[in-house]
Amino acid sequence: MVFTAVGQPLTAHAQVELDLDAESAILVDAETGKILYAKSPDQALPPASMTKMMTEYLVLEAIDEGHISWDTTTQISDYPYSISANTLFSGVGLTQGKDYTVRKLYEAMAVNSDNATTIALAELIAGSETEFVEMMNAKAEEMGLSEYKFVNSTGLDNESLGENRPEGTEPNATNLLSARSSAYLAYHLINDYPQALEFSSMPQIEFEGYTIDNWNWMLEHEGISLQQFYYEGVDGLKTGNTELAGYTFTGTAERNGRRLISVVMKTDSREERFEETEVLLDYGFENFQHHELAPAGYQKEDQPTLPVDKGKENEVNISTAEAINLPIKEGEEDLYQITYQLDEKKLNEDGELTAPIGEGEVIGKAEVVYQGENDYGYIFSDGTGSVDLVTESAVEKDNWFMLTLGAVGDFFSSLFGSAVDWIKGLF
Repeated sequence: MVFTAVGQPLTAHAQVELDLDAESAILVDAETGKILYAKSPDQALPPASMTKMMTEYLVLEAIDEGHISWDTTTQISDYPYSISANTLFSGVGLTQGKDYTVRKLYEAMAVNSDNATTIALAELIAGSETEFVEMMNAKAEEMGLSEYKFVNSTGLDNESLGENRPEGTEPNATNLLSARSSAYLAYHLINDYPQALEFSSMPQIEFEGYTIDNWNWMLEHEGISLQQFYYEGVDGLKTGNTELAGYTFTGTAERNGRRLISVVMKTDSREERFEETEVLLDYGFENFQHHELAPAGYQKEDQPTLPVDKGKENEVNISTAEAINLPIKEGEEDLYQITYQLDEKKLNEDGELTAPIGEGEVIGKAEVVYQGENDYGYIFSDGTGSVDLVTESAVEKDNWFMLTLGAVGDFFSSLFGSAVDWIKGLF
């Protein structure tokens, strides 16, 4: 679709400084995908167990499509059992020869970041972790993640997996995600499958007779040891830690109907990843509010209609198909304007629509232009905060007689103009 712009271009932006110690970070409005803050958001870094967000997505997708159910059972093969038995890895302790439901394995993966249960789920869905990794990378491309590389389902370094590493991956390879891609993956997970938050919000689970705590210290845990990290509204999403990745965290919180997604990558400690997340979430909740910039049916005063060629009417009203809502920083409400991006393929050389025209026909986009200093764009690569611009009524094509009269009139008008020009040329 080719568009012609009506309005002013975006101005240059400067970066807000929050003095974060994380090497990379991002803060996103979960409803609109608007980025509220970013620090080196496109730097690809090891995500550690934040990788499991993609595994979670594929498990939930398999359930949604009916390939498995929460009650489907599976047993533990030698590979995930060897991981579970290794005390160096996060593990709940699995038993071979025993049936485990998808629900119990998913709980251990989402809450305790268990690596063995993650591999067991990958094997159940795809037959092998090798084939599951192919699914992970294919889904990342389908989602539109910008910087990613999946080499295993867990986020462990391949070096830790030894000969069990997925086929076709390098012995020293590791998963890679940028903060932008991590946030976009989280955006897909919680918007496509909101039930993921039912699991990520569990502060504890019971597994094999043991109580296992969630690594997300920003949840409300029993006791007082972790209360300093509790943050009202946090209900996910995924922590991560390896020597190469440092301490990472993709968080999400909802307050007063507003949800934010945050990512911090490569912090120096468990504590710091939550402290930096608190800084991000505070910044988003305290400084931004959702505003309706234009209601459904909005019309620009200087362009409420478009001219129509060959129609029973000479023009048609145009307006927005839906409302435009955005998170706006306090005091910046007047820095936004609505511009039209008209679809050139819908217009003739005179800038007219050609009848017949249907009611509600999309003839372009109504787009938000921000004229302030700090604009980080959207989590989507093509995000503009736009909605469809549509016709408000149908315009029938004029009948053949009127079209013929018009064509004859145009012919004689052209002929007369040529004659006048010829006569003028004689003098």
